[in-house]
Amino acid sequence: MKLRFSAVLIEEEKGYSALCPELGVASQGDSVEEALRNLEEAVKLYLEVARELKLEEPSRYGRRLLGEIEVEL
Repeated sequence: MKLRFSAVLIEEEKGYSALCPELGVASQGDSVEEALRNLEEAVKLYLEVARELKLEEPSRYGRRLLGEIEVEL
């Protein structure tokens, strides 16, 4: 079974942070590719543990939209 989740990447000073907002799972890597691979692994581990603990299955999400906002301080 294949599930699709969003991946948000944030460029840091050194490398990238990667977040799956639907599950609240995050990881990081030195490159975009590494950050995504690490996030995939973290999501797989999260889902394996969730299944073992009989936690609620992730619901099916509709269309994903990503935007940016600018806030003046």
